[in-house]
Amino acid sequence: MNDRLQSIFATYQQHGHRQYGETVTELQHALQTATFARQSNEPDAVVAAALLHDFGHLLHSGGEDIAEQGIDMRHENLGANRLAAYFGPAIVEPIRLHVQAKRYLCWAEPAYLDGLSPASRLSLQIQGGPMDAAEAAQFQRQPHHDIALRLRRYDDMGKVPAMATPPLEDFRALLESFLVG
Repeated sequence: MNDRLQSIFATYQQHGHRQYGETVTELQHALQTATFARQSNEPDAVVAAALLHDFGHLLHSGGEDIAEQGIDMRHENLGANRLAAYFGPAIVEPIRLHVQAKRYLCWAEPAYLDGLSPASRLSLQIQGGPMDAAEAAQFQRQPHHDIALRLRRYDDMGKVPAMATPPLEDFRALLESFLVG
């Protein structure tokens, strides 16, 4: 296996057991999110972004209850910054924007906020709450905002206890196909 990809897989093996206020582990959430994207016939880059979107949660040492402490570790930037050494913007930028996408959807679709899980509602507050009109307009100008919105919806779906998914290894060839450098 490519050494760079092996470091990503090793991070999931070492920290993927963590939970972050949901009823699934980080690894289960990643696999579920990617599986939902794949089942929706999304392009491979979207499936890869869905798999890796919360990678930043695995990189900080703030603990599983970081949101309950009122701390925003900016996991979207932690993950995107690390993954930018491995993948191009088609994967990295939707990851960087997925928290903004949640904030945008809460502004654009008031019912969306009602459907958020309790953990996602808590993190929303420390992430800045729903966007205002100016923030929303700025978000809409981001080149990958449309993909980030789709990614966000899969993110919201990927919280199903005991859902059967393919193992991480089943996504290896997909991720390898996007490695840069």
